[in-house]
Amino acid sequence: MKDQILLKATEMFLTLGFKSVTMDDIAAEMGISKKTIYQHFSTKPDLVKEVTLKLFESISCGIDTISENNLNPIEELFEIKNFVLQHLKNESASPIYQLQKYYPKIHSTLKKKQFEKMDDCVIRNLKKGIELGLYRKEIMIEAIGRLYFAGMSSLKDVELFPTEMFNVKDLQNQYLEYHLRGICTKKGIDNLEKLIKANL
Repeated sequence: MKDQILLKATEMFLTLGFKSVTMDDIAAEMGISKKTIYQHFSTKPDLVKEVTLKLFESISCGIDTISENNLNPIEELFEIKNFVLQHLKNESASPIYQLQKYYPKIHSTLKKKQFEKMDDCVIRNLKKGIELGLYRKEIMIEAIGRLYFAGMSSLKDVELFPTEMFNVKDLQNQYLEYHLRGICTKKGIDNLEKLIKANL
């Protein structure tokens, strides 16, 4: 039952937002009593925390699987982006904004974990890209890794990127292309443009 509650809560939180969805809403959607939910999660923040950690672990495992496929670094970034978007059901920025506003401690813990995961993943990607001649060898690897994370995080800021003006998927695509065009060699750009055509 606990896993079923987590699954339904994750789906509802990502669709409607962490603040918008109440324990009553989850119980009603599942056709169970609120008391049943409280047997597994003593408070709503407990449920929110467990949902975010489970989601993070699930996405991390998927990213590791993609990294093990030994794709070229540009393809790898496209695969990871597509996987994350699919896993989050093309989530709008609103749930993350609500998480940050109403559950700041949980958001802060999640962001720290995301940074550690992404930093490790992006730095490996950058080093491999340089070795293969796809990325420019003079780039500052540590700085670029952080710039990439900062940019990806800022896409979820609804004040900077209001949902009525920007589509999340389009933003992610634009940002990935922007990132790659800044670090690619001529060989890398040729590779990137082939992938962009294939993804259209």
